[in-house]
Amino acid sequence: MADSRLRQALADKEFIVAPGVFDLISARIADAMEFKALYVTGYGTVASYLGIPDAGLATYRDMIERIAQICKRTSKPVIADADTGYGGLLNVRHTVQGYEDAGVSAIQIEDQEFPKKCGHTPYRRVIPMEDMMRKITVAAEARRSDDLLIIARTDSRTSMGIEEAIRRGQAYAKAGADIIFIESPESESEIIMAAEQIRAPLLANMVNGGRTPLLSAERLAEIGYGIAIHPAIGFLAAGAALRSAYADLLENGQTSDGIELYPFGDFSKLLGFEEVWDFERKFNELT
Repeated sequence: MADSRLRQALADKEFIVAPGVFDLISARIADAMEFKALYVTGYGTVASYLGIPDAGLATYRDMIERIAQICKRTSKPVIADADTGYGGLLNVRHTVQGYEDAGVSAIQIEDQEFPKKCGHTPYRRVIPMEDMMRKITVAAEARRSDDLLIIARTDSRTSMGIEEAIRRGQAYAKAGADIIFIESPESESEIIMAAEQIRAPLLANMVNGGRTPLLSAERLAEIGYGIAIHPAIGFLAAGAALRSAYADLLENGQTSDGIELYPFGDFSKLLGFEEVWDFERKFNELT
């Protein structure tokens, strides 16, 4: 079930920085740090599992199995991307309840047409505002606990302008969303406009290399935001490290001293091998 700590942190005006995780290695590393929440990125999870673009090709089943395992193997509240809810209103209800059963603490649903696309890529289209409001109403009624937060995302800024995005954000808050997510504002002034005009907790999407300027947690909190997700940092960092290490191996036939690697012993401890060793010692003594 949902973790009440996320709702409480928002109520207490604690600013939440959530790093993007995309598999169990990234999730376990981030969970060992002092973040208040983790963000399961759709882009990264689809790339890691299927090796394809985040363009509406992954299914509910593809995502829920990975999200559930991340929730099971971590201790922090989990915010998870649920695309458009994977279909119509009945799909939204099923998705919300499935994510809640998996242990998600905040579910993100967006107003794109299906098939959706990554929010920092072109050619996105949105559904009518009233249709998204119905999705939010269904999502809010479908959850079993108010500790599961509903994040309503609008992708209307890119094709329809910031004024329309703010209008939708206001409407989605009235429809019952707990958190409003204006995707891909293109300047700091637009980020400020949203905070000034939307009376609800706000989420900022800080995508390295994306359409939105990167602002610090301190600046976003000052403007009036409650959460900043950093969905791309994990898979971009991992991709760069892997490319460097593999290129070094190809060139030199072995690992050079200058390549930074996670110590093998520490990595084994991160994954829980110490518990396995303790178990084996205990039961080897009994046999």
